[in-house]
Amino acid sequence: MEIRDITPDDLDDVIDLRRRAFGPVSESGKEKWRKSVLPALAERRYLGMFDGDRLAASARLRRFTQWWHGRPQPMAAVAGVTVAPEDRGRGVGTGIMRAVIERAAALGDAVSALYPATTAIYRKLGYEHAGARHLIRLPAEALREIRPSGHVKLRRMGPGDAAELISVLHRVHGATRASGPVSYGEDTWNLWLANEDDFLYLADDGYAIYRWKGDDMEVENVVAGSSGTLRALWGLIGSASSVAREVVAAVAPDDPVLWMLRERSKERVTQVRWMFRVLDVAAAVERRGYPAHASCQAVVTVDDPVRGGGTWRLDISGGTGTATPCDEPGVTLSVNGLSALYAGVPSSTLRLSGLMSGDDRYDEALDAAFAAKPYMLDYF
Repeated sequence: MEIRDITPDDLDDVIDLRRRAFGPVSESGKEKWRKSVLPALAERRYLGMFDGDRLAASARLRRFTQWWHGRPQPMAAVAGVTVAPEDRGRGVGTGIMRAVIERAAALGDAVSALYPATTAIYRKLGYEHAGARHLIRLPAEALREIRPSGHVKLRRMGPGDAAELISVLHRVHGATRASGPVSYGEDTWNLWLANEDDFLYLADDGYAIYRWKGDDMEVENVVAGSSGTLRALWGLIGSASSVAREVVAAVAPDDPVLWMLRERSKERVTQVRWMFRVLDVAAAVERRGYPAHASCQAVVTVDDPVRGGGTWRLDISGGTGTATPCDEPGVTLSVNGLSALYAGVPSSTLRLSGLMSGDDRYDEALDAAFAAKPYMLDYF
């Protein structure tokens, strides 16, 4: 087996592999997918494992921005991991994923995330459960009670608005100290904003993307930097309540819209779990945001079977952090454990689950520094 970059000449084989793994692909879907992956080919972000001339597996590294405590950093989003049916159970999936991890690190990404079809293979390679995409189902009429609190200018959005939309995301996620949400690059946003079945609205400090799904309304994104804009966007969606039965919306676990509903007792929430991995300890610590009041000096030893691991002294204060190689004793973490800690999983959980051991004097300080409630609004 040989691993090499996917080229335009391989795309028909990749589509065939995707069809065998995920089901039929429409002609329009194929064309849209081709357009979306071309930048990845140029950036060496699509890998294939070949048995001679036959494509046995493929995986794509999407170039995203991800926020951690309000600070953005590049993130390698792993998507489209496919293995030919005849090659499953032969270690091919593990092989392509090891190559993906090394390629992401070589391209300068310090962290990576993915939505797993199955947990075991990714956990074995250092990915750990970190957060979820929270999909809440509400009666459409529940949104009718959300009234605008003032005049907010909304306009329809299209492909030429990608740069402004990304600017809104940076401002809002930074101001709210968000952890976990992601943004596509401008080229991908321009592609998605051309979807004629979506309703797209933009304000100075927010936007909404939603669509009909049968008799229901499906809300992909609502992001807002002020109460007025939040009310205006949700009120816009709620105006369909005379026709729509229910609204299914991707929201943060403590999304403010949930506190705007007049009635709230039992809720139907589906969590689509995502996994996270630290690829470069020093760069990941330096690029993350932290609570301004948190102060932490700790020594951590990380066991990473793919990237090699090591021991670092963490110094976190004033909202920033550094990781310096050292040879002192301290707390021991698998790379899974470090990835979960980075995403806000408490040290007590990590110790009881066997992902963390050794010196416990740093635990409280580590919990305070890495505190987070990560979520995503987007599926990839």
